[in-house]
Order: sequence, then C-alpha cells, then structure tokens
Amino acid sequence: MSILKSSKDAAALVNDNELIKWIGFVEKFLVKSEAPFKALTELNEELITKSVVLGNGLKPSAADVIVFSVIHSNVISLSSSDRAKLPHLLRWMDYIQNKEEFAKLFETVSIEKTQFIPQALKTVKKVEDSNAKKTVPEKKDSSSSEKVDLKEKKPADSTKKSEEVSQAAVDKKKLPEKEVDKKEEELSVSLLKIQIGLIHKAWKHPSADSLLVEEIDIGEAKCRQVVSGLAKYCIPDQLTNRRVVLITNVKPGKLRDVMSEGLVLCASNQDHTVVEPLIAPEGAKIGECVTFSGHDGKPEDVLNPKKKQLDKITPHLSTDGTGVATFKGIPFMTSSGPCTSTIPNASIK
Repeated sequence: MSILKSSKDAAALVNDNELIKWIGFVEKFLVKSEAPFKALTELNEELITKSVVLGNGLKPSAADVIVFSVIHSNVISLSSSDRAKLPHLLRWMDYIQNKEEFAKLFETVSIEKTQFIPQALKTVKKVEDSNAKKTVPEKKDSSSSEKVDLKEKKPADSTKKSEEVSQAAVDKKKLPEKEVDKKEEELSVSLLKIQIGLIHKAWKHPSADSLLVEEIDIGEAKCRQVVSGLAKYCIPDQLTNRRVVLITNVKPGKLRDVMSEGLVLCASNQDHTVVEPLIAPEGAKIGECVTFSGHDGKPEDVLNPKKKQLDKITPHLSTDGTGVATFKGIPFMTSSGPCTSTIPNASIK
C-alpha cells in the first residue's frame, strides 16, 4: 500500500472500483487462514486472456504493482511442480518485473520461458501438422507408387530382357551366318593354288595298277612328282608333253610308297567311265595361277587336311554345258582363256 500511496494520483486510484477490487484480492495473502495457492490459481485463470491485471492494454497499472508486490514472496517460494500449474501468472510476473523498476526491491522471479505462439499461428501449425501427417501416408503412397512404378518398370525390364533375348536370338541367327561366312571362306576356291603345268614324263606306279606317276614342270627349279589315278583311262604316252591343271598347295604325301606333291584336276562323266585331265589353253604360261572372278583371296601355303578344305571345295568344281571348267559357275581363267574339257557337265576332281 505504501507504493500506492507514493503515487501522485493516489486519491483517484483509491476511488477506482477496479483498483479497490484488486486491493481486496491481495488482502487474501495477508490473512494466514487463506490458502495462497488457491488465490494464485484464481489469478492465473484471470490472466489467461490478459497481459496486465487492470486495463485493456499492455501498460502496467497501479493494480499490477500492488498485486505483484504482495504475491511476490508467495510465488518465489513455489516449487517447480506448482509453478508449472501457473503458466499465465508466471508470464505476467515476468512481464511486470521487467517492465517496472523492481530490480532493487524484489528478488527476480526465475521463469523458464516457453515460446509463445499466438492462437492464429497455433491454428496454422495444426494445419501444417495435419498436412504433415497426411504427407506421411503420401510418402507411403509415393513409396508404394514407386513400388508400382517398379512393378511397372518390371515389364519394361522384362521387355528389355525380352529385347535382349530377341537380340540374342538374332545374334544366334547371325552366328550361323557368320559360320556360313566362315564356311564360305573355307569353301572359297581362292584357298587353292591352281597352276598350269607341263608333264615332261609319265610312268606306271610300281606297286599300284590304277595309278600313274607324272613329272610336272610348274616353273619351279625342280619338277613336281605327282601320283594320279589315271592308269585306267589313259596310257603314260598320252600324258607326255601335255599341259595340265593341278593344285600345288596340297600337303605332300606318299601314295603306295611314292611321294606325291600335287593333284592333277580331271573331269569325269556321271558314271566315271570317262575321265581326263583338264585342258589348259594354248598359250597359257607354265606355272601361272588360275584365277576366278570375285575370288581374289590369297591361297593357303599348304592346305590343312584336318580342315578338309579340299573335300569341301571340289564338290563345287564342274564343267558347264560347253565343257568350260568352273567353280560354282565361275570359269577357271588363265592369261590365254579358260581351262576346258571335252566332257560337258562333268564333275572335276
């Protein structure tokens, strides 16, 4: 009351009904029989919607000063649990002790401040929290949608796999083509080294009645010795000084103990009753290689018997209807023209 009396407007304040009401309120704390915590609880309820005890604004009044001064000792002695029950009172106490010059008169009431969130912001926060809660299922949905996407992607992956399988199938299909290409390469007549030769001498094989042995000049320093199965079809004198066509890159080997270093190509009718060596054209040079249009590959140095290259190529050698020797219809060519035979549509071996 001394603080109130010290005010210049003391008389006017005493006559203020609201002020008198608050003076009556603080008298409860002066009577020991009254329960102070109950009165503090009532004040806490009063301050729920107020910043100051008297007035509609934020400016503390004489009533705020009086109430603060009287209840200070009761509030500062409260336990933490009791203080927690009076949040609005403590907010008001903190506001008054920082607004008025009470630092020298009263011990500062220690307040554990919590962030004040206006009602409007609380509403916004609730909405945001609500949205956040909704977002969580959405995330689940998104994850599930991702799963769905994954499921949807699975067909794409399966499509991709099927495409890969299809591609693999295509590749597999291509493999035979490559094999065919490889076979074509193996079947190419260019692998054979076919040359024009001149038989200088021929004689019967010493231990085989069906074989003849020829000494053939192909332009090398030494003549080649070749064993041929021509004994049934011609005599040695018919072959002497005759131009022939022979394969010279076959692997040398013995036939009935006689070395053979080549293969004389002969035409044969269907029943093999007529067989004769291919005829090289007049003017063809000894040792020149026979060529085939479109087959410009390099001949093998020596044919590999294990690959059976010769066995794969010779079925495609034949004479046409006019007796011209061919490989799949392509003529055996020399510098003087094609090689021929008197047997049309014959096989060549």
